[in-house]
Amino acid sequence: MKLVADANVLLSAVLGGRAAVVLQHPEVDGVFTAEATLAEVQEYAAQLARKKRLPMDVVLMAAATLPVTLVERAEYEPRITEARRRIGRRDPDDVEILALALHLGLPVWSNDSDFADAGVEWYTTAELLAKLGP
Repeated sequence: MKLVADANVLLSAVLGGRAAVVLQHPEVDGVFTAEATLAEVQEYAAQLARKKRLPMDVVLMAAATLPVTLVERAEYEPRITEARRRIGRRDPDDVEILALALHLGLPVWSNDSDFADAGVEWYTTAELLAKLGP
C-alpha cells in the first residue's frame, strides 16, 4: 500500500505514536509527502520537543529521518487549483497534500477529518492499523 501522509500523522510517528507502526508495517511500501508538509513537521517537532521536555536534537533527528519520499511542489503543481477548490475553504493548509494525492492517485493518510469530503480515499491511523492488521 502506498499513501500520501499529512503532517499530523508524521508528527505522531516522530513522537513514537501509533503512526510509527503504520510507517514500519510490511504492507506499506511507500509513503509520500509534500515539501511544505515536511517543513511543517520540522517546525512543530521543535515546539513539541520543548513542550514535552524531550531532547530537541533527538526529536529533530527523528523528523529528519522519517521514511517518507519528499515530492517537490513542481511535480504536483498542476493539481493545486483543483485541490484548492476541493479543500481550500475548509483548511488551506491541506491543499498541498490533497494536490499530491490527486497527482499520484493515492489515498491520503491523515487524522484530519477535512479530507472526508475532499473526494479522495482517506484513512486515519486507526483505520489503517485495522486494515493492515498485525
